[in-house]
Amino acid sequence: MKNLPILVLLCVAACSAYPLEQTAKNKDTSMDLVQQYLENYYNLAKDAKQFVRRKDSSPVVKKIQEMQKFLGLEVTGKLDSNTLEMMRKPRCGVPDVGQFTTFPGSPKWRKTHLTYRIVNYTLDLPRDAVDAAIEKALKVWEEVTPLTFSRNNEGEADIMISFAVREHGDFIPFDGPGKVLAHAYAPGPGLNGDAHFDDDEQWTEDKRGTNLFLVAGHEIGHSLGLFHSTNPEALMYPVYNPLTDLARFHLSQDDVNGIQALYGPPPASPKEPAVPTEPTPAAPETPDMCGPDLSFDAVSTLRGEMLFFKGRHFWRKSHGTVEAGFYLISSFWPSLPSGVDAALEVTSKDTVFVFKGNQFWAIRGNEIQAGYPRAIHTLGFPPTISKIDAAIYDKKKKKTYFFVKDKYWSFDEKRQSLEPEFPRQIADDFPGVGPTVDAVFEAFGFFYFFNGSSQFEYDPNAKKVTRILKSNSWFNC
Repeated sequence: MKNLPILVLLCVAACSAYPLEQTAKNKDTSMDLVQQYLENYYNLAKDAKQFVRRKDSSPVVKKIQEMQKFLGLEVTGKLDSNTLEMMRKPRCGVPDVGQFTTFPGSPKWRKTHLTYRIVNYTLDLPRDAVDAAIEKALKVWEEVTPLTFSRNNEGEADIMISFAVREHGDFIPFDGPGKVLAHAYAPGPGLNGDAHFDDDEQWTEDKRGTNLFLVAGHEIGHSLGLFHSTNPEALMYPVYNPLTDLARFHLSQDDVNGIQALYGPPPASPKEPAVPTEPTPAAPETPDMCGPDLSFDAVSTLRGEMLFFKGRHFWRKSHGTVEAGFYLISSFWPSLPSGVDAALEVTSKDTVFVFKGNQFWAIRGNEIQAGYPRAIHTLGFPPTISKIDAAIYDKKKKKTYFFVKDKYWSFDEKRQSLEPEFPRQIADDFPGVGPTVDAVFEAFGFFYFFNGSSQFEYDPNAKKVTRILKSNSWFNC
C-alpha cells in the first residue's frame, strides 16, 4: 500500500455510503445521527449545540438548510420527511461543503494517458464482469476528455483498484455490508488516485445489489479530480441512485462540464482527405466562429454556461474560459432538430426550452423531458403565430419574453399564461433594439440581443442600449 501525507488523508475524497438508521421511537438517537451526518458532510463543528427549535440561527439549522439547498430539497431548515429520507440513502463520504479548500488549487493529472490496475477481485462477480464494469466506467470519462487509459497487470499504476473489507491499510476502514460502498482519492502520487471497494457489499452487474459500474464511475470521477455535483441527474451527485437506467446510461451535462473544466474536450477526429471519383452532394457547411458575418439561430444559458446555436452545431462557453467548445446538437440531444429558432433557460426550473417551428422541447442537462415536444399554441399563442424568433426569461420579474417579427409577448411564469395586454412593439419597450431579434440571452444583468452579425447590450434598468458589438464577441475573435 502506498503512503499518503497526513494532510491529504484529512482532506482527500473518501466515498462511502452512509444510510442513517433513524427511527421515530428514538428521538435522541436520531438527533445524534443527524448531527453526525452534518459533521461528516457539511462541516458542522463537533461542539455545535443540538437543535434550538425557537432559533433559526442555530448552527445545526443553518447546516440543515445548507444540506437541503445542496441536495435540491425544499430549504426549510427542518427535519421534514424528505430531508430525513435523503439522509438515510447510501451516499458518497466526500463532504459536500468545506475541507476541500485545503487543496492547493484543483487537483488534476498533469498527463492525458493514465494507467490502472485491478489489484484483486470480489467473489460476487466473475473476473471478466469486474473487468468489463471498470472498463466501462473509465470509458464514460474517456469519451468526453483527451484522457486515455491502459491496464497494467502488475506493478504500480496511476489508479490502483482493489476490493477489501474492514481495515485495509489506509486508515479509513470499511464497516460491513450496507454502509460504506467505496472510497477514492484525488489525483496525485502514492495512494492518491486509487479506488477501494467494500467487499462486504453485494456487487452486481444489475441493480439487485450494488451496481459495480455505477459506483466505479463515481469513484473514478474522484480519481480524476471531480468533487460532488448538486445535480441529482449527475453521476457525481453524492447519493447513490439505484434507479439509473443502465441500458441508456450517459454522463449528465454537469458531469461533462466538470471534467472538461479540468481536462478540456476530446480532440477532434482527424479527417481523411476526400478523393471523390464522381460528384457528391455538398456537406453541410461548418460555421466559422470568427467570421465577420456570423449570426446565430438562438442563444441561451445552461447552468452557468452560454450556448450559441447555428445550424446543426452549437458552441458552448463558460465565463471563466477563453476557448469555446464546438459540438453537433445531435451529440447531446439526438432528438432535437437542427436550425432551432429560439432557446431560453428558466433557472427556477433548471430547464432550457428550445423552439423550432410551432413546437418546443424542455431540456434538463442532456435529458429531453417526457411529454415533449409540445405545440407553442399550448402557451396561448394565436394560430397565426407559426414560430418564435427569440426568447428570454427575466429572473427579476419572473416573466418570459417571446419575440416574433417586430413584436413581443410576455408570459407570466407564476400564472403560466400570456399577459393580456400583449403583443407590444419591440421598438417601444426595448429602444435601440430591433426592429427584429434573432436571439437574446441575459448575462451580468444585461440583455444581449442579436440581429444578424450585430449584438446589442441592453440595460433593462436604464432601458437603453449601452454597447453595440459583433455577434461573436464572446469568442474573443
